[in-house]
Amino acid sequence: MAADPFDSALDLLRRLNPKHTSEHLNAIISLAPDLTEDLLSSVDQPLTVKRCKQTGRDYLLCDYNRDGDSYRSPWSNQFDPPLDEGGVGGVGPGGSEGAGEGAIPNERVRKMEVKANEAFDIYRELYYEGGVSSVYLWNLDDGFAGVVLVKKAATPGTNTEGVWDSIHVFEAIERGRTTHYKLTSTVILSLSTNVEGTVGDMDLSGNMTRQVEQDLPVENDDSHIANVGRLVEDMELKMRNLLQDVYFGKAKDVVGDLRSVGSLSEGARERETQRELIGSMKR
Repeated sequence: MAADPFDSALDLLRRLNPKHTSEHLNAIISLAPDLTEDLLSSVDQPLTVKRCKQTGRDYLLCDYNRDGDSYRSPWSNQFDPPLDEGGVGGVGPGGSEGAGEGAIPNERVRKMEVKANEAFDIYRELYYEGGVSSVYLWNLDDGFAGVVLVKKAATPGTNTEGVWDSIHVFEAIERGRTTHYKLTSTVILSLSTNVEGTVGDMDLSGNMTRQVEQDLPVENDDSHIANVGRLVEDMELKMRNLLQDVYFGKAKDVVGDLRSVGSLSEGARERETQRELIGSMKR
């Protein structure tokens, strides 16, 4: 049986360097234009920063605030470049489905979006001490959904470069006094260094995706922001610890096995001393 082109494209992207996901994705789209929308909505790419013309504040671009080549700012709620017309996000009459397609959240969800952006702006400053964050919400039939984006890049102009992109997509299905939250989190990490005389050139890149579902009590709309905030905070802590163990710990072990800190002559003398000690103990 012939392989499905979409599955093949995803399988190929999983095997390529995640640091260059955008370039690889554009190359695949140029070969298979019919897969454009499916791939853009399914593949997490490193986040791009844009400045809001109305407020002068930076915000992040992703597929959830995109309509063609236009992106909606969470600060002004306007698309740039402007669209001919936009609708209330959500499934139903008079609304485009979910995010994108010129979707603008209704009044209630937009108020939550504004408060969520303010809350995660504080969270970003406390945890990352810089960077850019954006939150986008849209309507669902039985609740709402959204995405929390955080990007932090190392100070440019140094020998060390690093970029952290975290993408947290969630659904909130309202059930009276409780809400069922489903969170899917992806972290894209890219680190590189070029220090002459020590480690030389090193490039460490990877991504990780985790998912969690939980029912939490809700008193009002502010409770949604607090609940999503706790879920995102807990997930980022877990994923940071996993990345430290999987990527940094494994890289340290590999480098330690491949490269000796001391000189070869010192190592030879130490091994000779060990042999003499073992020989004397046997005698």
